[in-house]
Amino acid sequence: MTTAYHTLRWQGGASGTLCLIDQTLLPEQFTEISCRSVEQVWEAIKTLRVRGAPAIGVSAAYGLVIGCQSHRSEPLARFLNRVKGAAEYLATSRPTAVNLFWALDRMRTVANDQAIVEGMTSALLHDRLLAEAAEIDREDREMCLAIGQHGSQLLTSGMSVLTHCNAGGLATAGDGTALSVMFAAAAAGKQIHVFADETRPLLQGARLTAWELQQRKIPVTLICDNMAAQVMKEGRVQMVITGADRIAANGDSANKIGTYGVAVLAKYHGIPFCIAAPSSTFDLAITDGSQIPIEQRSPQEITHGFGKQTAPDGIAVYNPAFDVTPSELITAIITERGIIQSPTTESVRQHLQGA
Repeated sequence: MTTAYHTLRWQGGASGTLCLIDQTLLPEQFTEISCRSVEQVWEAIKTLRVRGAPAIGVSAAYGLVIGCQSHRSEPLARFLNRVKGAAEYLATSRPTAVNLFWALDRMRTVANDQAIVEGMTSALLHDRLLAEAAEIDREDREMCLAIGQHGSQLLTSGMSVLTHCNAGGLATAGDGTALSVMFAAAAAGKQIHVFADETRPLLQGARLTAWELQQRKIPVTLICDNMAAQVMKEGRVQMVITGADRIAANGDSANKIGTYGVAVLAKYHGIPFCIAAPSSTFDLAITDGSQIPIEQRSPQEITHGFGKQTAPDGIAVYNPAFDVTPSELITAIITERGIIQSPTTESVRQHLQGA
């Protein structure tokens, strides 16, 4: 086991590599992989070696840099075509997490804006793109810390918090989103306890969240997804905090499948349900959650989980990776800017505009 880990890091200069923790191997193995091609970055995102909306965005930004390494000596026009092609390719890796598209759009904007600067060459532009990816990385780390500081105000000593899936350091470049709230509360001396849903079918809660909380010495109890209602009924949970992969303009939030059910249970039992996510997770181009694309994943994740067949041959399978929690079930959304209480289209707009 390790107590010091970085979900992702850039190693080297312009010809460097993206180093990632292979999260498909946790908690049994702590292994880093080095991505040296844009195809390797795409595969890492697609197969969940790296996952979590913020971490996907940062990885994609570095992936774009990797994808352009072999074009540094080419004419600027050809380099820009490569930027466009690499961005479009990386965008096909996963459809739901908006941070992926946000980061790629930001990198393309920088490329197009800098290309018109007098004396600009492909090599200089590539260096500028690496600097931008590093800036996205740095900003994500700072946002995680700010989310933690704002959200920790909602927690008091003696509270138990339930979380679903993994929204910790493994999902970001920093301390996470939902888990950063718990990390910050613990660092402030608050005695808290966490219930972690296992999160079927890929068990991100069991494999990743429980692992992270153990690393930070925060008391954690693992439960099956279908135990959440009973735990709430017994009065063992005082708050629910999860992350999000895309948030619509009205506050509807997409997160790992099962989150919507947890929100319904929390509403019934009178327990606050909160989302923690950076402002880059908001997609103001969509008015509500019905417009959020939901990724459909392989049936084998359910029928042959972790290599063992658990269902009959030929069985029909429906395997959406995400669901959408309506804003009316959300008590608050915690961002790096502060807290949106009872999110609505207007309150989201005001929060993001700093009004």
